[in-house]
Amino acid sequence: GESIIMDSHLNDLRYLYRFGEYISETELATARFMNELPEETVRRMADTYTEGYRKGFAATGRSYEGKKTVQIRYHIGFERMIRMAVENCTMGETLMQRRRVSEEVFRYLEPIIARASIGTVNRMAARTNGYYGTPANRQYEYDHRYDNAVYLDKAFRERKLSILKVAYETYKDLASVYAGPAVVETFGETGFEPVNAAAAFSLSEKQEKLLLSYSNEAMQIVDAYIPGTETSFTIIAFPLPEIGAEFEAVFKETIRINTLDYELYRDIQQIMINELDQASQVHISGRGGNRTDLTVQLHTLAEPTKQSNFENCVADVNIPVGEVFTSPQLAGTDGLLHVGSVYIGEFQFKDLEIRFENGIAVSYTCKNFETEEENKALVKQMILKNHETLPMGEFAIGTNTTAYEVALRYGILDKFPILIAEKMGPHFAVGDTCYSWMEDCPVFNPDGREMVARENEISAKRKENPQEAYFGCHTDITIPYSELDTIEAIHPDGTSVKIIAGGRFALPGTEKMNDPLEK
Repeated sequence: GESIIMDSHLNDLRYLYRFGEYISETELATARFMNELPEETVRRMADTYTEGYRKGFAATGRSYEGKKTVQIRYHIGFERMIRMAVENCTMGETLMQRRRVSEEVFRYLEPIIARASIGTVNRMAARTNGYYGTPANRQYEYDHRYDNAVYLDKAFRERKLSILKVAYETYKDLASVYAGPAVVETFGETGFEPVNAAAAFSLSEKQEKLLLSYSNEAMQIVDAYIPGTETSFTIIAFPLPEIGAEFEAVFKETIRINTLDYELYRDIQQIMINELDQASQVHISGRGGNRTDLTVQLHTLAEPTKQSNFENCVADVNIPVGEVFTSPQLAGTDGLLHVGSVYIGEFQFKDLEIRFENGIAVSYTCKNFETEEENKALVKQMILKNHETLPMGEFAIGTNTTAYEVALRYGILDKFPILIAEKMGPHFAVGDTCYSWMEDCPVFNPDGREMVARENEISAKRKENPQEAYFGCHTDITIPYSELDTIEAIHPDGTSVKIIAGGRFALPGTEKMNDPLEK
């Protein structure tokens, strides 16, 4: 992959066919558009991408001393940007001195650019673990997502785990110098509503349990050789031409969204955190047709002057800014989460409902299909990742009203990926917390306080029984501002303060976030 990107004449689009992937008009149009962009625009895109990766290490206090490789994952067509990103990684100190930054510099990381797995044994559900192209037939891929049902049994599970361990032991020196992935996501594809074909394979209940247990044990093997406390990542997203006639304008707006004022969001989000840290609970309610009525229980801070329940997330590993998020305490987290329309990956869910009791999803459904059985099965497959139930792993308040205004202005609210959509309102994740496998690694906010809400009652089991502590998934669900009424910080004495009221930011000092909404 690297040789194709670095050595090809990118103006001759025939280079795309060397990747071995299906090349559609999407890849051709994307590459053509990238070739037409000014040099400084592409450089800005690449710099934002690689700087986010560097900031991820700096923000967590981790060192990439001794790290030698970074995996680049992206959609074919962005080769001009990826070429500059590779140059950024290998230029190291010279590039950083040019930017006049004082933090530790890139250590001449070698990029790993390989094709995403396509075989049923190794492919990822989202098929993004490498470079990839637009599927020739999305329904076909949906139909064949469980082809492993043909051979998945206990013997296969044990054999695959043993081979995985042998492979990591054989290549442990390479694993130890891996710094983590740098991901370029895309959005704008034509909406896809899957049809459940009767002839398609499906996993039995026994196979679902085997697959989940494999994922848990495989994660433990990977973490032993590539500890999560020693790596980082970054994710950034750009639109594809499929988004429509205004693709070029949306692309420029996305670059603007990805480079919003870091300090502005940091300071406004700190105002929100200061209020939230005085609360014991947060109550979220919807408006209009949104029936959300949910209470989130917060951890008790032992030393409020030194500790915080929320992380002040700006633009490092998750680009763009901004959100504040926490790992809720499960006991006391109760109520209904409802979203009229939301995309989870490439699937649009209609009237998605999940009811929580003590932080655990006790019921769920949607209205994509005619039968309740099919609706529950879709939620279970795509959101719960085949678990019967999952805990709430994250609660966050997205602050990127600029992205939301752009989405409304261009009619692409349903097109933004979760990476951006999660910043456009409160969101909730089911599954593991944001800190899975890294709960014991201290995290500090820009104000110096330690973010201590890094685990819940389930992930706390990790030291005694890791198989019961993790689920191997984390699925975000966002309520857009248009469906949101209030977010209230409820104090231990029963008094409350509105963080958001009527879908608008209500705390003094946060009003600037409303400017895009008023447009």
